[in-house]
Amino acid sequence: MVDKPHLDEEALAELQDVMENEFPILIQTYLNDSKERIESLKAAMNVGDADAFARTAHSFKGSCINIGAPHLGELCKEAETAGKNERLSDVSPVLQAIEEEFQQVTDALKELMIRGTG
Repeated sequence: MVDKPHLDEEALAELQDVMENEFPILIQTYLNDSKERIESLKAAMNVGDADAFARTAHSFKGSCINIGAPHLGELCKEAETAGKNERLSDVSPVLQAIEEEFQQVTDALKELMIRGTG
């Protein structure tokens, strides 16, 4: 199985063209929002709120796809489906994978920002 890229660099390049000087702000906002969403997913899982879990995973999925993090978006879709099906007992490994992939995406975006400003 081929490792999926953490970032869709083509989508990010297009976004950078459109956003120009606002691009770093967009990236920082995405990273901050994503951290909050991961905390919200954990909280919803801990209290057993499948509806809140599904809603948070859904919005997180959209932002991941928009920013060019397709694999993270797929993981969020898995989490969303589990929430919709009220299978919160199954979400712990998915949440772990989301956290790990988010760290990879964060590192890759930070690297991209360093390259982009150099």
